[in-house]
Amino acid sequence: MAEAAGLGSLSAGVRAMFFMLTPNESAFEKVEDVPQYVQQATPFFVGLMVLELVVGVLKTGGSVVPLGDGLTSISAGMISRLPLLVMRGCELTAYMYVWDRYRLVELPWDSAWTWWFSFLGVDFCYYWVHRFAHEVSILWAAHQVHHSSEYYNLTTALRQSLTQQFTSWIFYLPLALVAPPAIFAVHIQLNLLYQFWIHTELIRDLGPLEWVFNTPKHHRVHHGRNLYCIDKNYGGILIIWDRLFGTFALESDKVVYGLVFPINTFEILYVQLHYYLYLWRRSNTYKTISNKLSTFVKGPSWKPGKSRLGDHKDNPKVTGQEVPHSPSWSLPLQVYVVIHFLLVLWTYHDLFEKKMMLSQLTVLGMTVYILLTLTALGYIIDQRPTAAVLETLRCVVMVTMQRYSYMTPLLPSLAVAMEAFVSLSLLYWALQSFSQLLNIKKKAD
Repeated sequence: MAEAAGLGSLSAGVRAMFFMLTPNESAFEKVEDVPQYVQQATPFFVGLMVLELVVGVLKTGGSVVPLGDGLTSISAGMISRLPLLVMRGCELTAYMYVWDRYRLVELPWDSAWTWWFSFLGVDFCYYWVHRFAHEVSILWAAHQVHHSSEYYNLTTALRQSLTQQFTSWIFYLPLALVAPPAIFAVHIQLNLLYQFWIHTELIRDLGPLEWVFNTPKHHRVHHGRNLYCIDKNYGGILIIWDRLFGTFALESDKVVYGLVFPINTFEILYVQLHYYLYLWRRSNTYKTISNKLSTFVKGPSWKPGKSRLGDHKDNPKVTGQEVPHSPSWSLPLQVYVVIHFLLVLWTYHDLFEKKMMLSQLTVLGMTVYILLTLTALGYIIDQRPTAAVLETLRCVVMVTMQRYSYMTPLLPSLAVAMEAFVSLSLLYWALQSFSQLLNIKKKAD
């Protein structure tokens, strides 16, 4: 039935980003035939982010994407997809298991009615995935990653959690009783793609569309830490679910973005995992098993004696004058971080392209290198005292990977230049580390 195999054309790519593909273009009989829409959309992500940057400069006279925050968001998106190196997505795997063994009805895969039913079903399930991710602390520990940016732009859409995918699959299982896996595989991707473009401040109001669809105006509210914004507007594509279930809020006061208690760091593993450690420490302050368990299964604001979701009395007051965390760092250091980020981005792309030809040990080693690089660059952005030592270690690993051809340049003609740059990077940070050690020794003496 499908007329297009993926996002091969500019028209199909743009329309996929706004959920404008037709059933004829995107209905498939077998899961194996479903295109990797999210992976194929990378050029459109980049194109829209560049467009936002240009329009932002023209409208505001400055960048709408601070470098440190933008790189952290993209890094989070990279980390969130690393599990796909070793397994199929949890949502699709669990869905196919239930479909194969427990389906009640087999809706025809080539029916437009099945396609539209699945569209509504996936979006309805997403509403509850999203709502529970805010109302259950252990699920919020994963989802808070997406809310950790104090800015709101298209890179924020990429700031995804490494761990949320390991629980979200549960909410889609009822659909597996009736809707074919291939149709689900299409809609779970298109639902995610739609949510990319709504992460912008440049689109203010879309008129009558605001009544039915989730839009930048509605989703800005969802990302706010203002009292009126908290736990509102959970919808994916449609905002009707929020209107039906009482979680809708209109944008009014200036939205202040980010977590209620900002984490003030760009260190990517901390961004991803810190809330789990916080919950563990918090549960240990309670003596009863009931309170310990409630720390994980009740709302993030819950405390003993309060309702399941707690309240927001302890939240810092939002004035609208808050200044996002943005440490100052020199232009040469910014150029350095951007170059190394582009190098690791190419390695990341190369890894996904060649994963079927690489040994499991090689895949594991390159994954560790990617995590080490993103962590080290976060240390540099944060201006941490240990950044020099960590970056020296990373450069040693990078030189070794180059030596054994685990890293390839974007163009063969750049091979010598890349090797020279990495070697100079290692020399610089080794000298920095040595200088720090001398200073420590002098202070000790």
